[in-house]
Amino acid sequence: MKNKINTLTIALIAASLVGCGSAQNNSQVTADVAPGAPGDKPYWAYSGKTGIGTSYEAYADGQYSDNAQTGTVSKVWFSLAQGMITETMFGLIHQAQLKDMQLVITGVDANGQAFSVAESNSSDFEISVDYLYKDAQGRPLSLAYKVLSKDKLGRFELGKHIFTDPDGQSLFVRSQIKTDLDTPIQVYVSANPYINNNGVNDFAKVTKQGLVAYEGDNYLTLQAAGGFEKASVGFTGQSDNLAALMSTQQLKQTYASTGEESGNVSLLGKLGDVRGSGQFDMVLSFGRSQKRSAEQASKTLSKGYQAVLDNYNGKGEAIGWEDYLTSLKPMSRLTQYSADQGKLLYTSAMVLKAQEDKSYAGALIASLSNPWGDTVPAIEGSTGYKAVWVRDFYQVAMAFMAMGDTQTAKTAFEYLEKVQVTDVTPGNNGDTGWFLQKTHVDGELEWVGVQLDQTAMPIMLAWKLHQAKVLDDEELSHWYTKMLKPAADFLVQGGKAKILWNDTQVTPPATQQERWEEQNGYSPSTTAAVIAGLVTASDIAKRSGDMAASARYLEVAQQYDKQVEALMFTHEGILKERAQSKVTDEQYFFRIGQDSNPNSNDKINSNNGREGMNKKAIIDGGFLELVRYGVRLADAPSILATLPEYEDESMIDNLRVKYSFTFDGHSGTYPGYRRYGNDGYGEDEVTGNNYAQGGENTSGQRGRVWPFFTGERGHYEIASAAQNNQLSSDKVQQIKLTYVKGMELFANEGMMLPEQVWDNVGANPRGYEFGEGTNSATPLAWTHAEYVKLVRSLADKQVWDHYPIVEQKLK
Repeated sequence: MKNKINTLTIALIAASLVGCGSAQNNSQVTADVAPGAPGDKPYWAYSGKTGIGTSYEAYADGQYSDNAQTGTVSKVWFSLAQGMITETMFGLIHQAQLKDMQLVITGVDANGQAFSVAESNSSDFEISVDYLYKDAQGRPLSLAYKVLSKDKLGRFELGKHIFTDPDGQSLFVRSQIKTDLDTPIQVYVSANPYINNNGVNDFAKVTKQGLVAYEGDNYLTLQAAGGFEKASVGFTGQSDNLAALMSTQQLKQTYASTGEESGNVSLLGKLGDVRGSGQFDMVLSFGRSQKRSAEQASKTLSKGYQAVLDNYNGKGEAIGWEDYLTSLKPMSRLTQYSADQGKLLYTSAMVLKAQEDKSYAGALIASLSNPWGDTVPAIEGSTGYKAVWVRDFYQVAMAFMAMGDTQTAKTAFEYLEKVQVTDVTPGNNGDTGWFLQKTHVDGELEWVGVQLDQTAMPIMLAWKLHQAKVLDDEELSHWYTKMLKPAADFLVQGGKAKILWNDTQVTPPATQQERWEEQNGYSPSTTAAVIAGLVTASDIAKRSGDMAASARYLEVAQQYDKQVEALMFTHEGILKERAQSKVTDEQYFFRIGQDSNPNSNDKINSNNGREGMNKKAIIDGGFLELVRYGVRLADAPSILATLPEYEDESMIDNLRVKYSFTFDGHSGTYPGYRRYGNDGYGEDEVTGNNYAQGGENTSGQRGRVWPFFTGERGHYEIASAAQNNQLSSDKVQQIKLTYVKGMELFANEGMMLPEQVWDNVGANPRGYEFGEGTNSATPLAWTHAEYVKLVRSLADKQVWDHYPIVEQKLK
């Protein structure tokens, strides 16, 4: 594509835009095309988000529609990290259009020294994040944020209010600046577009309507109320003017276009001078044409800050986030079982709803982030975690049920049809019925491994929905025939996965991949889901009149049940020798095995830079899923025998799973757990580098503590106490102040719950604090879902996603 704007046109357009702000600066804008194509190599943004946002939209007949009571569907999402606006999406939830947007301040300090400070240099600031709209208890009522960045040298303060226009395709940003300096400071805004989900194919130009970036039919417009005093575009790191601004405090050379070559582009505009205090309103708007994008920006600005914010929040007659929270009837009861008066509970409800696509209703993603994004090249489009995994999806759907949003849970369940393998799945030449490993929200294939828990969980979800009367008998029978029976049949007989790279025979209960997508074989967590899936499938088949299938599903579930310890529980462990454990009796569930002898010394595969080890050296918390789903009682001998090894903090670090955390201002310790021993999915403990930084795995990579395991362990405590009629008020309080509060303390300042937290092991060049979320992925939907379910389970005094029918049928 070519950007054919002649020099005279560029000059006239640029002068016109600048004239909106300050005619005296017209002569400083040139007609030159920016040099330096294609610009610096692009990378995604930092993944440890302190906030995410989008507007609340209501369904109309289970779909998002402009005809719903919320009106025009806004398809804009944003995130915050390190005090800046980062990855902003438009269209589908994974289609990034912007890497980041920051303010740059120049001026002269009290000592007469010129200075320039950019928000991207986060170490120059003391940054705080809060919510714009809260109730009397401090619970957020919308995903509208206020970010305050205080210059550590005391020269100025930057405040930003950030939210989207619920009736348009725009992000609204109000910037408030204060300074005590005697001379005015200059305020600039810089934006780095990544149009159409990559950072290499963009064009940019200065227009009458604002600063514009585009690729194909994807357009972004940056406008400021009153226009820009100066404006420029350029190639990032080469002609974007940031280096000049930082070194000279001036824009001596500006550019009106990036010309006919695409690349990694940046936009830069001067908002104005500030003496004492100042305020600037800006809008980032999106559209499928330049005209449409500019119109969206103008409309949002014309409505003004308060009107847009009120509509976003749901004040007055507008329907917004507060209305959504009000609709969640169990929430007032659940807040009593939180340790923070419901602050994280309210946040989690909105965060989970915000991570649903609005073109494909019910498409629930794993996280609005790209893991370790700041060292991952943005040369090609990437979904990162902004995609569908049926396992994560199940956790979130069950959390929607727990907090009273049955409508989203039902819509999500119906969406699952899109990601099931059928005869018409593109590229499929194998058997059907199983669910795809990872897809885009529109169903586009991305990863195609077979994970049997992901095939069982849609059946389990259907059973729960029917028990809650969200699916009636007729609907259940419809989905049994259409989706659930093929899934159950695959759990019984397995089949050939032959699609894209995958050409594998799957024979249950052995899975091609377990819940961490890294190993094949016999897994306690996967097998727990498979058994629960088949028992619930048996009940659904019976209700649908398919008696033969009902009997078959139950018979196979009972067969698998008899194999659990026979395949996955060793009586000849090696943790005393290999892990220097002080508590083991050498009888426990191990993470996974690839042969049928639980006492053999077979090695499992290498992965994530870590060499494969004897299967009996590696334990995890997967065995707790057997209790959660009803496959084993909490006091089953095999469960009780494994708990000491799981809780053992005397093991050598590489094989240790549990870590106890302390937090400033809070007494006691709080439990945290890694995925499993010898996990390599994390930062390098020798160099401190991000996971797979530079595109290669390293032997020093180390997976860290995942907060949702604190929730899983808390669920076991509830199951154990409930089984023994010991869930007294004192026990409830103990669980709340250990596991519920522990999860709350793992949340960051914006109350985002991470995938992984720093556990004080190895090099720490980023200076993470003990228990702080790392740069893997924040917020993780699964973690927020586990927290919601833990609070609901504690309130109900029984595990929320327990399946009593499994317990009954396996007796």
